[in-house]
Amino acid sequence: MPRYLTMIHIDEQNAPAEANGPEFDERMGALFEEITKAGVMLDTAGLAPTSEGTRVTWSGGKLRYTDGPFTESKEVIGGYSIIQAKDKAEAVEWAKRFLQVHPEHWTVTAEVREIAEG
Repeated sequence: MPRYLTMIHIDEQNAPAEANGPEFDERMGALFEEITKAGVMLDTAGLAPTSEGTRVTWSGGKLRYTDGPFTESKEVIGGYSIIQAKDKAEAVEWAKRFLQVHPEHWTVTAEVREIAEG
């Protein structure tokens, strides 16, 4: 079965200020339990803020390092998952369900891409 990388895009500078709350944590926990029991979830994690990151760029035969935060970026990768699904439609369905766990006032985008094997 193919593997898919889901990258979770967030607007780090406009993230909701309030805590997630127990209801959100319960809904997310239930979804993660379901996707794990289904044998789909291979790995997932949130990422540290860009203020703790470094970009390394290769251009013109030279390396350039840029420490975060990356203020020129409107959206950044806030987390990821690697799942194994029968096809892209199933991978997108899991991403949709992940997004729907979030409160309505949040803006979160999931980019689903098949991992090229070999």
